[in-house]
Amino acid sequence: MTESPIRLLMDFDARVRRDQDQPPAFLHRRDRKFALTCHQDGLEPGPRQWLAYLDRFNDAGGPTVGNQLVRRWRRITLGFMGVGAVMGLLAMLGLLFYDGGQRINITVILGFVLLQGLLAVLTSVQCLAGWQPWRPLLRRLSDSRHAQLSGALRKLQPQLMARAAHCGGLAFGVSGLFTLLVMVVLQDLAFGWSTTLNTENAGFLALVQTIAAPWQGLWPAAFPDAALVEATRFFRASGGAGEVNPATLGAWWPFVAMVWLYYAILLRLALVAITQLQLHQRARRLLRQHPGQTALRYRMETPTLETGNAHNDAEHQPDTATDNQLRPLPESDTVICWAGAGEPELPDALRGPDTVVLKAGGRASLSDDAHALATVATHLQQISRPAVILVTRSWEPPTGELQDFLQQAQEHWPAASHVAIVPLAASGVGEPPAHQIQQWLRFAERLGHGFVGISQPQLTQRNPYGREDQSHG
Repeated sequence: MTESPIRLLMDFDARVRRDQDQPPAFLHRRDRKFALTCHQDGLEPGPRQWLAYLDRFNDAGGPTVGNQLVRRWRRITLGFMGVGAVMGLLAMLGLLFYDGGQRINITVILGFVLLQGLLAVLTSVQCLAGWQPWRPLLRRLSDSRHAQLSGALRKLQPQLMARAAHCGGLAFGVSGLFTLLVMVVLQDLAFGWSTTLNTENAGFLALVQTIAAPWQGLWPAAFPDAALVEATRFFRASGGAGEVNPATLGAWWPFVAMVWLYYAILLRLALVAITQLQLHQRARRLLRQHPGQTALRYRMETPTLETGNAHNDAEHQPDTATDNQLRPLPESDTVICWAGAGEPELPDALRGPDTVVLKAGGRASLSDDAHALATVATHLQQISRPAVILVTRSWEPPTGELQDFLQQAQEHWPAASHVAIVPLAASGVGEPPAHQIQQWLRFAERLGHGFVGISQPQLTQRNPYGREDQSHG
């Protein structure tokens, strides 16, 4: 399964794009089922778990979109590193070119290392600013399959290219250092320093000692002193070594090696690590802000609605047959308004001076539902024939949330309790249409026990408990 944030983002983005061709009802049922499965297993649903859940039904096999993208960028990075290694070898050979008559100028090496540092900093700046100077190269390296993923991939390209460039610079530095060590062993190199400017020995000594300060205690031989600086200064017109001890001319190589290690290799290595961290953080942020995340959370958190159609074919009409019947409205002074039913006010037949009206479901929070269950449980324990009236909207189909609420009520309320569900019409008076009553009768039939019944919703002041000629379900 996906571990890299980049793989996870690309796989999630590709899955969301493929889901755009699916019916919304199918996506809702599938993702709601996934959320319920995670709840049963005690898992926190997220993109990684969602992709793993969907992969169980995918028989195509083969690498995912995220794996293909990571492999492609790995090849690009390796290409940069190969070119960097060759360029590092050639650059160091050019810097250490020595024909026996002219010394290798330390100032040229320092200037070249400074240039490498400026290029590294410029690469990091363009990464942070989101510039893409490598866009023409990316167009050549990309293919049509990945070009379609431009939405999420385009925002990661500055970091991906910066990482590839830094890896190339790191290979450049490692290859250059290796070449330097080989040349020190194979040749007798003569170093010196010179500049056209009127620079005193003390000024150049302060410069090189400042540069060498990080490794002064680590390798004292790589820390130049005043005698070395004074003895190895040369002027182009003077030609060769003159009166200088030839062994002194080779004493600069530890300093050159440490300068190259610290400012051409370790600097690049640190920037590679920083860019990699930024890349992962940006991928995680893009995943959190992905538009598909909002839609996925909505489908996982919203219950699916029952339509009453027991068939899969669209031409079949919903099955409305049921053996369940309406029940008379029981005598109860406890009313629960489910999901905003009874607003702005309940019918007169359901209201009395001692009636306890509670709200649950819909916009009510889980704590409100728990409070309603506890309040009703306490009240029902004090009466001999416990009954509760639950008012709903007849035009809204029963939901799984209501079924869960009733199952919790059966566990907490007295065993002899009875719940009478009263579906109210849209106007609050009169009887709802038959097809709306039928869906609630089927809901009570699916529950499969006598704890819940559907009562006559035609409520009048003269007959507050419904029509007594209705048979019991």
